[in-house]
Amino acid sequence: MIRQIDNLFWLNTTHTSYIFEKTKFGHFEHIYYGPLLSDEKFPGKTAEALKHKRSIPIGSSVAYDASDDLYSLDALSLEWSGIGQGDYRFSPIEIKMPDDTFVCDFVYKSHVVCDGHIKPQTLPSAYGSVADCMTLEITLEDRSNQMTIMLYYTVYDQTDVITRRVVIANQSDEDSKAVLRRALSMMVDLPNRNFQMTTFDGGWIKETHRNDRLVTPGMHVNASTTGNSSNRHNPGFLLSEQGATQSNGWVYGFNLIYSGNHFGSVELSNNDLVRVSLGINSHCFEWTLGRGESFETPEVVMTFSDKGFNGVSHHMHDFINRHIVRGDWKGKVRPVLCNNWEAHFFDFDEGKLLALAKQAKKLGVELFVLDDGWFGKRDDDHAGLGDYTVNKKKLPRGLKSFSEKLKNMGLSFGLWFEPEMVNRDSNLYRAHPEYAVTVPGKKPTLGRHQLVLDLCMPEVQDYIVDSVSKILDEADVSYVKWDMNRHMSDVFSSSLVNQGEFYHRYMLGLYAVLDRIFSPRPHILLESCSSGGNRFDMGMLCYSPQIWASDNTDPIERLKIQGGLSYLYPPSTIGAHVSSSPHQQTLRETPLSTRFNVAAFGCLGYEMDLKYLSKVEQAEMKAQIDFYKAHRQTLQFGRFSRITSTKPNKVFWQASERNGSKVISGFFQTMASASEGFDRLIILGLDPDAQYAVETKPQSLYVERFGELVKHILPVSLNPNGAILRFANRVYCLKDGVEVYESQGRALESGILLANQFMGTGHNAQIRVLGDFGSSLYLTQKVEK
Repeated sequence: MIRQIDNLFWLNTTHTSYIFEKTKFGHFEHIYYGPLLSDEKFPGKTAEALKHKRSIPIGSSVAYDASDDLYSLDALSLEWSGIGQGDYRFSPIEIKMPDDTFVCDFVYKSHVVCDGHIKPQTLPSAYGSVADCMTLEITLEDRSNQMTIMLYYTVYDQTDVITRRVVIANQSDEDSKAVLRRALSMMVDLPNRNFQMTTFDGGWIKETHRNDRLVTPGMHVNASTTGNSSNRHNPGFLLSEQGATQSNGWVYGFNLIYSGNHFGSVELSNNDLVRVSLGINSHCFEWTLGRGESFETPEVVMTFSDKGFNGVSHHMHDFINRHIVRGDWKGKVRPVLCNNWEAHFFDFDEGKLLALAKQAKKLGVELFVLDDGWFGKRDDDHAGLGDYTVNKKKLPRGLKSFSEKLKNMGLSFGLWFEPEMVNRDSNLYRAHPEYAVTVPGKKPTLGRHQLVLDLCMPEVQDYIVDSVSKILDEADVSYVKWDMNRHMSDVFSSSLVNQGEFYHRYMLGLYAVLDRIFSPRPHILLESCSSGGNRFDMGMLCYSPQIWASDNTDPIERLKIQGGLSYLYPPSTIGAHVSSSPHQQTLRETPLSTRFNVAAFGCLGYEMDLKYLSKVEQAEMKAQIDFYKAHRQTLQFGRFSRITSTKPNKVFWQASERNGSKVISGFFQTMASASEGFDRLIILGLDPDAQYAVETKPQSLYVERFGELVKHILPVSLNPNGAILRFANRVYCLKDGVEVYESQGRALESGILLANQFMGTGHNAQIRVLGDFGSSLYLTQKVEK
């Protein structure tokens, strides 16, 4: 709901209020963002009490107007700020104005409130109906230069989210130009609460690790200059008050609906105000606005919760599932897939693929995905990108025939593409070298032996759309993995006069291509990928309902990667696979149970050569898939929460039904400790007075886990690494300790103590054998009276 009371603007969601006021000089002063305030009788008095007070001039300050010594922009909490009027904090805007200066002072001109969401003309955005949201549009103007900025605030009541963006326009009557050098989507000044800034950082195979830092004086930056939102720094970040936990305390969340270079900053001023800014990175950015021209910025997503980090995550998850993901796959459970990459790399033929698909089908897989290597001279990563003609040596009867064989098995067909890239050893490059991003007269730099195609060029967009669309329709593809395996460099486009537009024009070209390919084919499930999680952002989620989180399938690493993503993105968007062990990225050995237990909190897939599985592994994998299918609505779309652990070697996740009828809890142990003390399982989101049954998901315990201990319990001495025990391990296994409890919801929320772990003193059916990297899933369901 949006209310205007005199000069006050009061934006309410179900649980939050966002308040600001137009000052006497036409600027907008931020007053409050926090828990819901419903002061219907005296809103002016409430706002006055909350304001940042100005009682005496601050030394070294610059007064905005001679009529008021107390009115210094540098000491105000603002919604937007310019340059050259006395505010020395970081400005969200830098424009070389038509008068050839950088001084800008945007003040109130008009505003309008409307139901629904006002869609940007050039960029993907959130969406909502008149029943879901309301939008406030405020027009600011710099009168001396006839420049305007429109501030958009869209309030999504049920998900407790407010989105913001701006449109900058040159309204000059004369043929004058304005040059944008920085154009962020939002800023807001908040009173400091000893804030901690949380970012999600990393690199290839180590994406989105949570990092916390105290907000100290100066500016803290979270940014990307790689051309993508990047695996180095996800565009989303959090601000939390000192002492905030997963379930308690004030936390703010910010994210950007954009897939290119981003810039987010948090700046603590000497007046103890914290300025938050987010938008397109000004790195190599320059955009000229002629008379009558405008520039749209991407949309920022903001939320607040006084229920800690989980509260913010719940808002973000609901918002993405309701207002970002769209089309046929909105709210639809994702299929269990088998991807052939780690099984084959480039070394496959139709026989190998069909054998893998047949084994996958027996285990319960629903979708078979053919990864890299099916086209052109693609026998390694040095050649073939750009040539999307089928390699007849590998698939002599073509993709259509292969797809039909899969469908006859009862499997859907998915296919990998990397359409934004080209190898120099390709027919496309030989025919059109001008399609590649290179700088004339300079030697190009390569990433993974490839160049980036210039999506600023309409003819390149047309080539990609035509090539990919033809394959999708001929082969009846139902899933696409869209990859992008390098950062950008040597940025130059022959189609542009101003190279400062390149990065943003590239993104506009990419979004146009995705829209043209997939809007007419809404049945296709698109999974975006960029060397793993190099482009995991809300911009891609507007087209791609799920994104490959990382090329690292080691579940212990995935605890950090998927755990980091979970602060901003729901499990329904996170691609997660079970792979062979030792893992190809870390050489760490992990139990098959743990590999599944982590991947189950996402969109499940298997990525290994299944022909090497033992009979007991096949049985366990089939049971995993059966369990996942039975509970994937909860695992993908339930309420995901992180439970604080009192031990450094434990991680707890859970997914719950919103009505409290069911919870699936994940208990993960990173490293074992000798003679481990008791473990507590806390289960949240239950009806406190209802009765619940709690049961461990059964999982296998392999004989080899006991090593030489086995020979001490057998009547004969056997080599623990010998043929007899190796054979036994392939055909026989124990069941790990299965626990069954029944208790009241209130007791489960306080935590139940679990059975002992293995302590080196013996084994029986009641103990849990976890060791290093062990885990368990617990299913909690309401007992019907």
